[in-house]
Amino acid sequence: MQDLLDQLPPELHPAAQELEPRRLRKALELLGKRIGDVAVVMEAVRRRHNSSAILRSAEAFGFHQAHVVSNSFRPSPGASRGAERWLDLSLHATSDACLDTLEGQGYETWVADFNEGAVPPWEVPTDRKISLVFGSEVVGVSAAARARASGTVFIPTVGVTQSLNVSAAASVILAQVSQSRRSVGITPLTEAQRIRFLTRFVNREHGRIKSGYRLYELPPGETALE
Repeated sequence: MQDLLDQLPPELHPAAQELEPRRLRKALELLGKRIGDVAVVMEAVRRRHNSSAILRSAEAFGFHQAHVVSNSFRPSPGASRGAERWLDLSLHATSDACLDTLEGQGYETWVADFNEGAVPPWEVPTDRKISLVFGSEVVGVSAAARARASGTVFIPTVGVTQSLNVSAAASVILAQVSQSRRSVGITPLTEAQRIRFLTRFVNREHGRIKSGYRLYELPPGETALE
């Protein structure tokens, strides 16, 4: 057990000592598989079910950070299955504010859309920091996001139906990008990202879901969700 505790911040040791070692070992194992430098951005997704399903896919495929362009957001429990608990999830008032933050951290913007230069998911470059922007169900990504995009990703189809629901499209794209990113080697999470995840995990195991979520600050301009 001591070898597991040594991988945690000292302030978590008292609570972590009461956890089952197998659970703590699993959390640490999962941390080593998470992708911290690909950001998932949801822009004006109107239906909570769809946005919650995107969060579920993002977490399931190992992405660690997600951004929501909205003044408020409440996940749909049935669709997200609690995935939001394990993500660094941030709110931004506008698309420009969100992308200013990410591009300021070195992220290259890619949008899910249709245009002449769009590429399939397996051609999205994954040897760099990127953000993947998913737009609304009706009009797609905003003009602001399109104007800033370094590239566009689309899903080739061969049926009469030529498009997918936004949450289904996001799942397909995220699955491929996750696989491609792992093929070139993932960048480990930052120490702050690790600590936030482990704090949430330990508190969750003790039935205190919210108690440690704000112990460590997100970067300036981002607002952590409860």
